[in-house]
Amino acid sequence: MNDEAQNTMGTPTPEELREQVERTRDEHGQTLDALAAKSDVKAQGKEKTAAVKEQAASASSQIREKAAQAAQLIKDRTPDAVQKKTAQAAAQVRETASRAGQFAADRTPDPLLEKADRAAQAARANRTPLIAGGALLIAFLLVRRSRGRNR
Repeated sequence: MNDEAQNTMGTPTPEELREQVERTRDEHGQTLDALAAKSDVKAQGKEKTAAVKEQAASASSQIREKAAQAAQLIKDRTPDAVQKKTAQAAAQVRETASRAGQFAADRTPDPLLEKADRAAQAARANRTPLIAGGALLIAFLLVRRSRGRNR
């Protein structure tokens, strides 16, 4: 027993004992709560996940900000003549690609265009088997290629 809980005769009073028991209960309750929190793996995982998500969001926004600053810096340091020529070249490329696409569409027979359209629709409707088949084909070709090197 501590000195505070003792009266002049050295023994605590019933009221002092009750207060001491209450303090001890509070301390034990806090200790149990702390132990329960440490043993709750699911809650700890959620806290860690939230912390990592927050860090990732912060890093992502910093990267976006730095990229925007870099882009603006490049734009500021690029002479106007170069920017103008770049814009003209981009417009020319878009126009040429459009004309090439139109030329190909004009020269392609209608039955072939219809078959290509049906094939594209079937591919969009069955993406999973196509992706799996493509992955299988790639794996087969890689295995075949590696066996050819080993001979």
